[in-house]
Parts: sequence; C-alpha cells; structure tokens
Amino acid sequence: MRILKKLNILLPVIAFFIFTTYEAKSADECFEDTSRAVFKFNMALDEALLEPIARGFNKLPEPIKEGTSNFTSNIGTLLSIPNNILQGNFNQLGHSIASFTINTSVGILGILNPAEKIGLNPHKEDVGQTLGTYGIGPGCYFVLPVFGPTTVRDSLGMLADTFVDPFAHITIREKELFSTSGNLLDYYSVKFTGTVNFRAENDKNFQSLEKNSLDLYSSFKSVYLQDRENKIKNSTEEQDEWGNLDN
Repeated sequence: MRILKKLNILLPVIAFFIFTTYEAKSADECFEDTSRAVFKFNMALDEALLEPIARGFNKLPEPIKEGTSNFTSNIGTLLSIPNNILQGNFNQLGHSIASFTINTSVGILGILNPAEKIGLNPHKEDVGQTLGTYGIGPGCYFVLPVFGPTTVRDSLGMLADTFVDPFAHITIREKELFSTSGNLLDYYSVKFTGTVNFRAENDKNFQSLEKNSLDLYSSFKSVYLQDRENKIKNSTEEQDEWGNLDN
C-alpha cells in the first residue's frame, strides 16, 4: 500500500516531466550559478573524502580490486533487467539474466566474472536511459550535492530506479513489500563501494581533466552528457576513457 501511495505521487510528476521535456533534445543550463557553486562543493568533498579513499583502494592487491568491481557490477546488472523489458530489448535482457545468474552462482556472488569469459557483457541500463530511448529529452542540466551532474530526466530516473531495481526491493523497500525491516545500509554500502571503485579506476582521467581544462565545470558537463547519450544509444564511444559513470 505504501508503494502504491508513493507511485500515486511519483507518476504525475513523471507525466508532467514527460509533457514539458519531450521536445527538449539538448540539455540547457537552468541554474548555472547554483550548479557551479554545488560543483565547487562537490569537488572539495571529493578532495577531502573520495579521492583519498579511492587512492587507498588503488593500493590494494589486484584480486581484491577486481573482485570488488565484479561484485558491484554484478548487482548493478539487476537494474538492467526491468529496463531491458521496458525498452523491449530482449536480446540484452537475456544477456543480463544469464550474466547475473552465472556470476552469482559460478562466480561466487559476483566476485568472479565467468560470464564475461563466455561473451556475456550486457549493457547497463537505468530508467533515465529508458526514458531517453522513448525520445524524451534530458531537460535542464544541473548539479546535485554529493550526487553530481544530472538532468531533469536523469534525476527523476534515479528516483524511479529505486522502484524498479530488484536490489532496492530486497533492501530499502523490503519493509514496504514484506512488512519486515529493510536495510538501507546494504543498499547504500554497495552504491558507495561502486562509486569508490569508479573513482579509483578513473583517478588518472580525473587528474588529466583537472590539469588540462580551462573550465572544469564545463568539461565535466560535457563528459557527463556525452556519456549519457552514448549509453542511450548503446554506443561504446569514450567507454575506454571514462568507463561507466553510473557504476
């Protein structure tokens, strides 16, 4: 019942967003001054917290780093399953289900990645990408505290992710579904670990961008928007440079 009540609130918001942004094919700045201030705060937070943790993580033995990356990526595959259904991409749906099943069982809860060795490397999908495949534009671009760059479409998609993500349902929404105590810590611990892993893998890219950018805010905006566009099109462009920005 609680989920239905929340959906009654969420669905009109999404409907209004779709109506107002369907034709917005490019992401315009709506709150640039505020976004630049938030971006500055996020960079200071990164320097004080995330960067030291990521560089410490990079000093760990390679098997630990690889196992951590595999584990968080495997859990992330769960979100792709409902989104592949919504996109009608049943080929990728099969890859996602097979990859998750093999890695969770044979790969010891996803610590190993045997699925990749047999050619299963499914695209990661989320609700923001799904909305994009329906032709819905990004809407305004802005920067959120802690969460970083986003658009109207992707921020609403991020909220909707917690309603369709199976991992979210067995953690943060378990109480609503089964009248038991959900565990926020499990959900956000995995998300934070994935963020640390991404930051560690791309530490050199971050340093290069900071060193070579005349306007770091604009550079991050460009990288983010291009990455999201590539993901919607299931393009592999720039993947080697930036990996998965939603990891």
